[in-house]
Amino acid sequence: MTTEDAAAGLQIEAAGARAIGAQRIRDAYTGDLNVLPTEALHAPDKVTAAPGTSNLPPATLCLGRNEELSQLRRVLTGRGEGAITQSGAVHGLGGIGKSTLALRYAHYHRSDYTLIWWINAASPDEIETSVTELTKALAPDWAASVERGAQVSWAKQWLAWNRGWLLIYDNVEDPDDLFPYTGALHQGHHLATSRRTTGWPDSTATLPLGNLDLDDATTLLCQLVLKEAAPTPQQKLNARALVADLGCLPLAVKQAGAYLAQNRGVSLDAYRRRLGTKLFRTAHGIDAERTIARVWNVTLQVLEDEYPLAVEVLHTAAWLAPDDIPHTLLTPADADPDDIAEAIGTLAAYSMVTDTGTAVTIHRLVQTVLRATQLADNTQPPRHLQGRGRAEQAVLYHLTALPGQNTADSQWDSQIPHLVTLAATTPPGHHNARLTNAYATAANRLHHQGHTARTIPLMEATLAQREQILGDIHPQTLTTRNNLAYAYQSAGDMRRAIPLYEATLAQYEQVLGDTHPSTLTTRNNLAGAYQSAGDVGRPIPLLEATLAQCEQVLGDTHPETLRSRNNLASAYESAGDLDRATPLFEATLAQYEQILGDTHPETLASRNNLAYAYESAGDMRRAIPLYEATLAQYEQVLGDTHPETLTSRNNLASAYESAGDLRRAIPLYEATLAQREQVLGDTHPSTLTSRNNLAHAYQSAGDLDRAIPLYEATLAQCEQVLDETHPKTLTSRNNLASAYESAGDLRRAIPLYEATLAQCEQVLGDTHPETLTSRNNLAYARSAAAAVQPSDTAAPATAHDHHPGTSEQPVSPSPTDLCRATDQKGFDIHG
Repeated sequence: MTTEDAAAGLQIEAAGARAIGAQRIRDAYTGDLNVLPTEALHAPDKVTAAPGTSNLPPATLCLGRNEELSQLRRVLTGRGEGAITQSGAVHGLGGIGKSTLALRYAHYHRSDYTLIWWINAASPDEIETSVTELTKALAPDWAASVERGAQVSWAKQWLAWNRGWLLIYDNVEDPDDLFPYTGALHQGHHLATSRRTTGWPDSTATLPLGNLDLDDATTLLCQLVLKEAAPTPQQKLNARALVADLGCLPLAVKQAGAYLAQNRGVSLDAYRRRLGTKLFRTAHGIDAERTIARVWNVTLQVLEDEYPLAVEVLHTAAWLAPDDIPHTLLTPADADPDDIAEAIGTLAAYSMVTDTGTAVTIHRLVQTVLRATQLADNTQPPRHLQGRGRAEQAVLYHLTALPGQNTADSQWDSQIPHLVTLAATTPPGHHNARLTNAYATAANRLHHQGHTARTIPLMEATLAQREQILGDIHPQTLTTRNNLAYAYQSAGDMRRAIPLYEATLAQYEQVLGDTHPSTLTTRNNLAGAYQSAGDVGRPIPLLEATLAQCEQVLGDTHPETLRSRNNLASAYESAGDLDRATPLFEATLAQYEQILGDTHPETLASRNNLAYAYESAGDMRRAIPLYEATLAQYEQVLGDTHPETLTSRNNLASAYESAGDLRRAIPLYEATLAQREQVLGDTHPSTLTSRNNLAHAYQSAGDLDRAIPLYEATLAQCEQVLDETHPKTLTSRNNLASAYESAGDLRRAIPLYEATLAQCEQVLGDTHPETLTSRNNLAYARSAAAAVQPSDTAAPATAHDHHPGTSEQPVSPSPTDLCRATDQKGFDIHG
């Protein structure tokens, strides 16, 4: 072949088959020609994903869930697909942390996959949109030239040809929407998150996801609010209380953390007090639609459109106790039980409730949101108040006895939790006379079961009704007010108990006279409240005057006179005057045994108090046998977990410790603390006493690793619940200082001793035994710091005397001796 370049005058020759000769070549083809289409360069089986290809959102803070992560890995590597739903207390509830867990899994195992793709899966259309984004990421030029359907097909072909990918389908509303993908693509892993607990194919393993652990939720909130700063014991306590109210729901915790981090002037406690309004608010920069209230409103709107009866049932459940609500309670008398069962089944399928087939559990935070006024609710009356009305009717209906019969005790006991919830959530200005009578009866039952502190919501609602209907100074109103003050005192809330007692006493004196039995009872109660608050100056004169009036008006052996005498002996003992306290306790016990009998609860309380006086005097030979006998009688008469039985058990453990018998003391303290936490609650004053006692016993046994954290937590709780200068708080602070000293940490011990001594002098007086103990402890610590204390002066470690604040006699807070103030006369359902 010969070619010529005319411009250059050159001649170029090329010989042989398919030869080409040229000086310059732009395009040259030789041999048999096959022209490939542009699509061939972007064929799904030819395109490879760059290492680490994903569209994952940034990783978010996620604490705990390690077991769930491990289980999810086992599910996916075993089956290839899985779905994160929720079960346990809150099946599939929005905000439980499904997406967060899936995201954490994806980031943790990122190196194990060739590609990870996050798919918004609320509808088939949203799934396709996310899938087209995969095509655009892998073949951008080609994807720009084709329609949406071709993009989806290409992505599915790519997934069919390539191995080792992970697809995450977030917020699946209908499991059937995933079948075009999970049913056809088997070269990688499929992971779905959903509120739906049903409808998944047998080939899909579901992972139940519950609430966060309380400790993990507390840590998460503290990190969100305080960033890198370590929380103080008080902040940690407030955070723990808030996350408990939030039900340890991750989204709610994160919403609260973001809000509090932005609004530094709002405290953890203030946020908790206004929880109902805060659930609709979030911090700047956070998607407003991700508030917990709006997340749930999406589900509620779907239910409203498709299953309106289910929404009615949910609004009714919002006003009842959250756990184990019987189906029968949610079924109105004129409703078809099958219809209600179907409605409950629908709620369970959408994870708004947990259903056992006979009872329903609803998350407390769901209730809080549903009880709040919804701005978009134009129904009259508003939907949440309609639910309130149905809940009231349901409870009253189940308390109605058949003609000629009385309501059974079991009926009352089953409805009391719902009555307490209705009372605690009463809307402003809302009254129901029948319901108020039920509140009073329920309070009476709780009181006689030893759960007086639980009556507070019932008594507050009853008082509001009686003030409105009967007037401010009607005798029944005064009785209710006195009972409410006693309930506050039983809960350790002296800030509300004392002013209410004082106001009630003034009204009794005005309306009934100075020596009326009700006036004497309230005066006796007020003295007991002063004593419970650590005021040793005012109770004794008040009790001495009250005793004189009781003897004059009621007689020497009247039960009210005996109570007054017993309380006066207790006041003497609290003031350190055992010379007057012990003989008065002995005389009072003899009268109780004669008048009321050997096993009457008030006789048992008097016997327990005498044992305590013996212990205070160091007479363990008489104290321990009396404690043991009293505890055996309490267990027989009142039961194993009655608050008075727990007090007696605590006191016996203290006596064992005082006698140096830690082998018997520590297990008894541990058992008592566990029972008090269960029966009375985590921050009840008696629970704090048990916790402090157990810490002291650990310290006495040389186990400072367990003693110091327990002391620190107890002190923070005492300061919050009781006040900075309450005697129990002073005891707790003194004991913590002692533990620091025992650990050799005098840098922390001495300032704590100094603060405790100053407060003891201020509150208890310069010569009170506790003040003297505190002064002795400080001197010993300073001596140790100066390295001049003699080796045989270790005895002051015993002088870190915890007993006045720990071995509690029930008459000091007077739970038994003041029961006349809350007897049948006070809890009168016929008012």
